[in-house]
Amino acid sequence: MDSVGLVHPGAMGAAVGAQLASAGTPVRWVSDGRGPATRRRAEAAGLVECARLDELAECSTILSVCPPAAAREVAASVAATGFEGVYVDANAISPEHAREIGTRFAHRDGVVVVDGGIVGPPPKKPGTTRLYLSGDARAVAGARDLFSPTELRPIVLNGPIGQASALKLAFASYNKLTYALAAQAYALAAHHGVFDELRDLAGDVLPDTPFGRPDSLVSAGQRAWRWEGEMAEIGAACAEASIPDALLRAVEAMFSRWSDYKDSDEVTVAQLLAALHVAN
Repeated sequence: MDSVGLVHPGAMGAAVGAQLASAGTPVRWVSDGRGPATRRRAEAAGLVECARLDELAECSTILSVCPPAAAREVAASVAATGFEGVYVDANAISPEHAREIGTRFAHRDGVVVVDGGIVGPPPKKPGTTRLYLSGDARAVAGARDLFSPTELRPIVLNGPIGQASALKLAFASYNKLTYALAAQAYALAAHHGVFDELRDLAGDVLPDTPFGRPDSLVSAGQRAWRWEGEMAEIGAACAEASIPDALLRAVEAMFSRWSDYKDSDEVTVAQLLAALHVAN
């Protein structure tokens, strides 16, 4: 039976791995250099432990789900092994970086790179999360079939490496910027003592948005350490397309102010808004 090697089982990766494992596909992960939180997620997801990356390279497919800034380093590490299968990069990276990863494996006989983009939360139920795929038609079809029995809905794009990443980043540029805009607005309102009034107004006018639900900023603050890197990738993609990237760079800087709240269960909206104030 085909097996999947997963690098690395963070919140999203572990959820994707759990879907594959539940569908009957053996999923392996590398414990070397990983902390206890990663081990807990991997065990809860039903993943099989490997001690080293060389062991993971024996899998027929390797799936990379990691912070955007680490995507190319992870690909380089896998390329340095004897891996001879399908490498699915499902990270929020620019089309240029997706193509760079494809080029990194180009000299390796038997290795095919598939570009992937995950849109939605960690998959746990139907209809919430999509996996867009582009690249070599045969490898893409294989990846689609691999995920078809899971709650992660695979969607094939008939185009080269870079298309799935472009679609993912285009969606993320709107979705994540709405949180930044909401935070900016509430920070201004709080400074002038009209936070509650803005919350009531936004709740009436735009109830199903981060602006109408300021409590949703907590989850953004917890994930901002990843979103910061994602903004950098979106900025790079915009620059490559000759589209102004200043807005993305500003939001990247904004999310960097929330990096201390990584995965914090105790962070509050008030703390996040206070962190946005620039010292004079």
